[in-house]
Amino acid sequence: MIKRMLHTGKGWAVALDFLTAHGGLLVCGLFLMVGVLLAGDYGIGDDEWFQRDTAAANLNYILGQADGVATAVHHERFYGVVLELPLLVAERVVGLEDYYYIHRLRLTVTHLFFLAGGFFCYLLAWRLFNSRLVALFALLLFLLHPRIYAHSFINPKDLPFLSIFAVALYLMERAFRKDTVGAFLLLGIAVGIATNLRIMGLMLLLAVIGLRVWDVGLAKDWGERKGLLISGGLFIVAAGLTIYILSPNAWGDPLAYLTGALSLTTDHPTVVPLLFQGELLSSDELPWHYALTWFLITTPAAALLLGIVGPAALLVRGLTWPGAVFRNTQLRFGGLLLAC
Repeated sequence: MIKRMLHTGKGWAVALDFLTAHGGLLVCGLFLMVGVLLAGDYGIGDDEWFQRDTAAANLNYILGQADGVATAVHHERFYGVVLELPLLVAERVVGLEDYYYIHRLRLTVTHLFFLAGGFFCYLLAWRLFNSRLVALFALLLFLLHPRIYAHSFINPKDLPFLSIFAVALYLMERAFRKDTVGAFLLLGIAVGIATNLRIMGLMLLLAVIGLRVWDVGLAKDWGERKGLLISGGLFIVAAGLTIYILSPNAWGDPLAYLTGALSLTTDHPTVVPLLFQGELLSSDELPWHYALTWFLITTPAAALLLGIVGPAALLVRGLTWPGAVFRNTQLRFGGLLLAC
């Protein structure tokens, strides 16, 4: 029967339907199996032990064994521990003492975060383009980026932030589409987690607040305006509480924590030599085109091409349908993605 279906072409149609319906889960499952096998082949990055030390300092503070969060490297205390604390607790509960197994656990969990971010990228693309095949292509672009894939094992700071950022963008599209209190509460939690991992998650917080204020201004009557204000207000509360609860270093003086984290982002104290165009340059004296050059030579050509075509198409749509840019539409959300 199977041979007859394949011969008539029905089998291929069934297989294609199954792939498009469940492609995201199948691809992520395949990458998970490969990732578990590969995790032990990656070395230890400098940040890994800094992050673990930060988690230990936060845990000591939570348990009342220290008066504050004091890390070996002073500025490390401004990095979030939403991923690091559970890892440290799991390590101690299980009784892991061999650094190899501790390292293997950390690499695997960081990679799981990366795969989760990829899956939500798939869901977002599916929602925006109404095509599972396009969403599957977007997922593959996300997962197969050579530099990002390698960092998904060894980078416990940037890659979890990238992943939760993807989750938050999906939840943001969902919140503005459904426009319910529950959707905005969930979005607030995701934005709070992103901000805990990296203070630049605040851009998401400010984006949602800005769009909600704009929608309030466009509301037709008080009833609509009241609903927008409630969902927006609860979003701010959820995000703020999540940031505060997940940041023990902020419990004593939230304002000092916020200003310190922002200062770290704009003026990082670490200075290291970096090889660029055949020369060793100091990280605090890099040419203006340093980041752009690395971005261009490490990003696959398909992603670069679509990175040009996408914004151009968005611009054309905005010019032909200008009214949609200012209302709660997918076109406006596309502008938000471009801004991010």
